[in-house]
Amino acid sequence: MNKWQRHFVLLGTLLAGTLACAQPLPSLNNLTPAIALVPPSMITPVKAPCVHPVEPFDIDDYSGPLSGLVSRFSQRLESTTVHLPRHKSDLRPCALSSSDKLHMFVESTADPLNYVGAAWDAATAQIDRDDPSYRMGAAGFSKRYGAAVVDNVTGDFFGIFLYPSLFRQDPRYFRLGQGSTQARLGHALAHRFVTRGDSGKLMPNYSEWFGTVSSKALSNLYHPGNPRGFGPTASRVGYSVANDMAWDVLREYWPEIARKFKLPFRTR
Repeated sequence: MNKWQRHFVLLGTLLAGTLACAQPLPSLNNLTPAIALVPPSMITPVKAPCVHPVEPFDIDDYSGPLSGLVSRFSQRLESTTVHLPRHKSDLRPCALSSSDKLHMFVESTADPLNYVGAAWDAATAQIDRDDPSYRMGAAGFSKRYGAAVVDNVTGDFFGIFLYPSLFRQDPRYFRLGQGSTQARLGHALAHRFVTRGDSGKLMPNYSEWFGTVSSKALSNLYHPGNPRGFGPTASRVGYSVANDMAWDVLREYWPEIARKFKLPFRTR
C-alpha cells in the first residue's frame, strides 16, 4: 500500500467515526421509568401516625370511701373517652375497627354499673307506677328491672356497635380538656350532634340519633305501659339525648372533679 492509499484509508476511518458519533441519542421521553413498572396494588401508602389512649386505671388505684364503686365509675368514664395530646398536633387517635366497637359494647354491657343503674330505674318506675300491667310488689319490680336492663343493652348495642360500624363513626367522646369554660361546655354539648368519623373528620352524629330512636321504638315491645305514637316516642328520644349530653359534660370536666375530690384519675 503506497503513501496515498494509506492517506485515503485513514481519512475514511475518521469520517466513519465522525458519522457514528453524530447519530442522535435515544429520547429520554420514550424511556419508561422504573416506578411505572410497579403495579399500584404493590405500593403501600404511608399511614399517618396515630396514638392509642392509655389503659383506664385499675380499681386498686383508689383506696378511699366506696373504693370499688368510685373506681368503677371513673373507669367507666375514661374507657370511652379520648384525650388528645396537647403538644403533638401531628398525632390523631387510632380508629376503632368493628371488632373494637363490638368489644367496647360487650365491656359496657358487662359493667356492673349498668345493673346498679337498672335497679335505680326500676325503683323509680315502681314508685311512679309506670307500666301498670307489671303491677306492684317484688314481681313487678323484677319485671321493671329486667326491662331496664334490656333498655341499657339495646341502647349500647345500637349506639356503640351497630350504627357506629355502619356509618363508620367513633362512639367515643373526645375530651377538649383546655380552653375557656364556654368553649369546653359547647364542645361537650355539641358532641351528640357532631362527632368524628373513623377517618378523623367531623360528621353528623348519625349513630346517636338512629341508635336512640331504634332503642326507644324497640322498647315499646316490652314496655306495655309506654304511650304509643310519634309524640311520646319523640319525647323519650329527647330525654335520652339530653341525658347523654349531660354524661358528655361530666366526661369533659371529670379530671377537674376527680382532682377536687381526690378521686382516681390517671393523667394522660
